[in-house]
Amino acid sequence: MGIVSRENIGNLTDKLTVTVSKGDYFPAFELSLKKYAKSANIPGFRKGQVPAGMIKKMYGKSVFAEEVLRGVEKSMNEYMKSENLQIFGQPLPVMEKEPFLDMNNPSDYVFSFEIGLKPNVVIDTKTITVTRNKVDVTEVMIDDEVEKLRLRNGKMTDPEEVTVEDNVLNVTFAESDSEGNVKEGGIEKGNSLLVKYFSEDFRPSLMGKKNDDFVVLQLNNAFAEKEREWIIGDLGLAKENEADGNRYFRMTITKVGLIERPEMNEEFFESVFPGKGITSESDFRNAVKDGIQNQWDAQSRIQLHDQLYHHLVDHIHLDFPEQFLKRWIQEGGKEQKTAEEAENEYPSFEKSLKWSLITNQLTEEYNLQVLQQEIKDFAKHQVMGYMGMQNIEDVPWIESYAESMLKDKKFVENTYYQLHTNKIFDALEKNVIVVEHIVTPDELLAMQHNHQHN
Repeated sequence: MGIVSRENIGNLTDKLTVTVSKGDYFPAFELSLKKYAKSANIPGFRKGQVPAGMIKKMYGKSVFAEEVLRGVEKSMNEYMKSENLQIFGQPLPVMEKEPFLDMNNPSDYVFSFEIGLKPNVVIDTKTITVTRNKVDVTEVMIDDEVEKLRLRNGKMTDPEEVTVEDNVLNVTFAESDSEGNVKEGGIEKGNSLLVKYFSEDFRPSLMGKKNDDFVVLQLNNAFAEKEREWIIGDLGLAKENEADGNRYFRMTITKVGLIERPEMNEEFFESVFPGKGITSESDFRNAVKDGIQNQWDAQSRIQLHDQLYHHLVDHIHLDFPEQFLKRWIQEGGKEQKTAEEAENEYPSFEKSLKWSLITNQLTEEYNLQVLQQEIKDFAKHQVMGYMGMQNIEDVPWIESYAESMLKDKKFVENTYYQLHTNKIFDALEKNVIVVEHIVTPDELLAMQHNHQHN
């Protein structure tokens, strides 16, 4: 094996100098030439009967270089393994003076490489405090959800005219003037709206309207703020533009509908929660409450995990071999990059490396692993979610379908990353200080909406 020496040349950056002698590579060179001689097909010679001199002349130079470099790589890898060096990427060659490789005069050769060393990662989770922003489900929230479920499971009827705020209107918007004269080339778009979506002042003008009746409206006056933003966006206009909200539209009713809500009975309870055996309204409301709570708890966990991520990435200091990594960005990929490109990419590259080092440390510390069966189970539940199935017995083909999904390398990699990340955050939740804080749904959504990753 060659001789390897090591010296520090910068922050977490070392230079490895590898010296290989004739005895380290020449026997392998001679053996390779013999293998070429046995397998070479050269016109005028029988296979395996090509003169050694011709083989050496034809292949010797490239084979010699390969064996020298193979000896260098082997010596360096064995050294790094014995020294337990944790490095970024691969060693980068330092061409102080490129050696001349002469197969006719084999001698000692010296090669130098630069390596970037990984920093030690120390994570004291007991010093991390995060807030679990929890939404408490209220009776009003349950009432609203029960109403949505009754509408969703109701039966659509076709009354002759608009009589109540729960009427469903199929309408066509056509851009017009204030008199209702349709503009040539103006906006035209169909939609389906509940009467209650319109502003309180505008709703009376819809009562008694029938199919093919129309009203002339301005969006700013006809809709409350939340619904107005949705309608303006659906029409392809800009909600920030006051003039767009003041445009006139002729809205023609093409169909009047009304959803007849189902009775609060066992048949309805079973349709919403199949197989749960719910027989009373109080148990139904409790099941609805649990569903709402689970949804908000999931949102709360996302926000909690975001806090954990930033505690780890923003508050744990790690040194990096910056100059080596910038050079690695330039030279370590398939395509050469400029120094400017490396400089621009480095901040996000370092952040990604930092997260990778932190997760590797936590994975080792908590002995985390993702099993093949867990990936398979994830595939099954994903398919069931797509199909709207709740019981695995309803999809007997799920096993074979999941097996086929496991043959998709990208799916397996993405699923592994997702499950592994979830395991890391689950472990962290149990090992940091978590303070619970009650918030409203709007407050929790605002935390997620206003947050931006740097």
